[in-house]
Amino acid sequence: MEHLSLYELNKTIGEVLAKNLDPSYWVVAEIGQMQTNQKGHCYLELVEKDDHQIKAKTRATIWSYTYRNLSTWFHGITGQSLKPGMKILFNATIQYHEIYGFSLNIRDIDAQYTLGERAKKRQEIIAQLEEDGIFDMNKELKLPIVPQRIAVISSETAAGYGDFMNQLNENDFGYSFNVKLFNSVMQGDQAESIIISSMHQVFEEIENIDLLVIIRGGGASLDLDCFDSYDLGSHIAQFPLPVITGIGHERDETIADMVAHTKMKTPTAVAEFIISGCRNFELKLNDSFTTMTNALQVSVERENSIIDQLSFKFQRFAEQKLNEQDNILNHQIQSLRFSKQNALTINKQLLDGFSQTFSKQPFQVLKNQHELLNHFEKELAVLDPENVLKRGYSLTKVDGKNINNFDEIASGSTITTITKKLEINSKYQSSKKRK
Repeated sequence: MEHLSLYELNKTIGEVLAKNLDPSYWVVAEIGQMQTNQKGHCYLELVEKDDHQIKAKTRATIWSYTYRNLSTWFHGITGQSLKPGMKILFNATIQYHEIYGFSLNIRDIDAQYTLGERAKKRQEIIAQLEEDGIFDMNKELKLPIVPQRIAVISSETAAGYGDFMNQLNENDFGYSFNVKLFNSVMQGDQAESIIISSMHQVFEEIENIDLLVIIRGGGASLDLDCFDSYDLGSHIAQFPLPVITGIGHERDETIADMVAHTKMKTPTAVAEFIISGCRNFELKLNDSFTTMTNALQVSVERENSIIDQLSFKFQRFAEQKLNEQDNILNHQIQSLRFSKQNALTINKQLLDGFSQTFSKQPFQVLKNQHELLNHFEKELAVLDPENVLKRGYSLTKVDGKNINNFDEIASGSTITTITKKLEINSKYQSSKKRK
């Protein structure tokens, strides 16, 4: 049976590939792994994924001279270095070595494609946040009027954090702030998960915090990749406290900036923003005090003017009334003096008249009273029952008693009839009223 050695087979494969393939191809792939050796050669593992599942994988090499030029040029255009997880469009030749097998030799990389992929990925994340209805949630929260309890997520050794604290503590107005740092890694592959963990720690102390600040200062655009993730963006968007960011340079705007309540350019600008909020409140408070003081002063002056007018009117009114009462009193005094003199004269005349009357007519008065008594005595005698009986009238009693209402006489009662000479007793049977 005819057969080939492994070397002959691999060499044949290489020759067939060389004859039938183009000199080079432009290929899209994701960097799965990447490392450089001491000589400057870059070795990569390139992959293609479908729903996070690897469906193709191969080795690739960028030789040191090419890698040095490509990496510098790529960073100058994109602002970031080649790294695992990055999707690139590259030009490569296909090599098949009898010992090392199949590999790609990368000769060029299209930096514009990587920029486009990054922008595309950002837009997809932004669209997902909007579709989830959380993109503007943090912006809808109200900033505290005077934030004094501030949580800061940053690196303790970062220059940006130091700038923030210096600006905050050395403000020109003497404002005091209670700042608590939640130390975090702010760049690299672990930054996203550590920042989210720090946010969870802040949430556990939310009752003692007014505001959350996320700052990191300047750096390469590559260092800001962690702030362009969906997970961190969604955590910031849904955080129950207003979030203020100060990430990167003025030209950078991350997804974290977009979903935060307020985006500032630098950590120093964040500190100035907080200080200016306190200052604006103080100015408004001073304006309110000034307005109230002026209004109170105007009101007091107006009331004092009214009081002065009323006091003047009351004084004149009192003087007028006192004069009137004084005139009335003087008139009454004069009247009393005149009336007293007249009363004495009149009473003296009356006494004199009574004296004359009593001295002349006492006996006549007694005589008249005696005659009046005799007249009453005669009238009483006429009404005496004995005299009435003598004139032919009779007196009737029922059971020995005088009665006024004959309707009350019971059948069988004893009726006594008294005349001048007789006393007649009889039994009562009935009576009839006369018409």
